[in-house]
Amino acid sequence: MRARIYKPARTAMSSGTAKTRDWVLDFVPETPREIDPLTGWTGSRDTQAQVRLMFESQKEAEDYARDNGIDYIVLRPQNRKANLRAGGYGENFATNRRGSWTH
Repeated sequence: MRARIYKPARTAMSSGTAKTRDWVLDFVPETPREIDPLTGWTGSRDTQAQVRLMFESQKEAEDYARDNGIDYIVLRPQNRKANLRAGGYGENFATNRRGSWTH
């Protein structure tokens, strides 16, 4: 059994940081996904791929993996700088805008 320990990235649909503070331990799938001939859905017999464990710190995740004999790799997070504007979101609707605002 192999696992990945990582800190999830933000979703592409949001600039918020919800669900990105905890560390995640995911098991690497050991068997490839197969296409079901009847329904056409993809699936796998590997149930460990469905397990996702959340930890408050990287050390907790590593300790858990070590204590349970799980081989793991740690993927370092690539933090991005926050995109903060001087006026914030309200600047989009300001009455004193210098240029025309169009979509």
